[in-house]
Amino acid sequence: MYVYIGSFTTTKRKARGKGISVHHVDDASGAWSLVETFETIPNPGYVALDRKQRFLFASHGDGDSVSAYAIDPQTHKLQFLNQQPSHGDNGPHLMVDPSDQYVICANGPGIVVLPINKDGSLSPATDAVVPPGKEGPYKREQGLGAHPHQVLFDPSGRFLISPDKGVDATHIYRLDLGSGKLVPNDPPSVKSRYGAGPRHLAFHPSRPFAYQINELDSTVTTYQWDGVRGTLTPVHIIPTTPATFVGDNTGAEIAVAPSGLFVYVSNRGHDSIATFAVNVTDATLTPIGWEPTQGKKPRFFTLDPGGKMLYVANEDSDTIVAFRLDAKSGLPVPTGLIVHTGSPSCIAFSD
Repeated sequence: MYVYIGSFTTTKRKARGKGISVHHVDDASGAWSLVETFETIPNPGYVALDRKQRFLFASHGDGDSVSAYAIDPQTHKLQFLNQQPSHGDNGPHLMVDPSDQYVICANGPGIVVLPINKDGSLSPATDAVVPPGKEGPYKREQGLGAHPHQVLFDPSGRFLISPDKGVDATHIYRLDLGSGKLVPNDPPSVKSRYGAGPRHLAFHPSRPFAYQINELDSTVTTYQWDGVRGTLTPVHIIPTTPATFVGDNTGAEIAVAPSGLFVYVSNRGHDSIATFAVNVTDATLTPIGWEPTQGKKPRFFTLDPGGKMLYVANEDSDTIVAFRLDAKSGLPVPTGLIVHTGSPSCIAFSD
């Protein structure tokens, strides 16, 4: 198994990363070994692979482009292919659509669609939209209005979901595969609490529910998902930090265990992974533990492809820390494995 790590690189972000680093994961021991560090366009903060794992794409923090790379099938090293304008000024997230035809990128003020050529390079955008909505109350984080922070498809691949930190809403679109255009759903969005700052969302693997981490008020919202109409209905909200924590915090990442029994979120400030048990009846959440991430500012974490390990990227500590997920309790257990890399902000697995 191989791992691709996106990182921040610029002094503006007080970053220490060098680009996209490639690591090999030993099957027996789980140890990581560095294959290469590929210097890229500044701040390749989020990376994603196509479904066949032949190409890697990166969005760039504080940047106005999306870049494409070929993956060598033998060495797993990267070869730069090209870049295209993102029609925005910041790229916090991107993904490849289920048909492997387009890269969809949250570009700062909106969302851009870029066709993928047969050789993995990107063509100019077929669409770039700025969602409607009124900015939230926090001028520093929401003062510029729309700021989609994630793009992902629902389990059926029919709907594109985008939590918008700027306007306290989660937008829903359909992607026309023929034209590469985004078509707003009806209704086109669901509102969050005023000042919640919705950041990332994850679907339950087998039930019609989704969970959204709200960055600015440090909460998780449980939604009922209607996969026919493409609608999210909020049913439950819960804090991401313990009641005894009185410091500052922002929510960051969220994931659902493959079993569907547990939800994980990361806290920046409390610097923890919070674990929630999923109610078997209504899919609402109950907190069962907070595990320190052994570093500062866990911007990102992910589960390995088998769902048995959880890896946390501590952006301000320059570390990736590995945890084993206890099969019974669901709680993350430190393994002792720590990978040192500058300002990590995203982890993508290739198996």
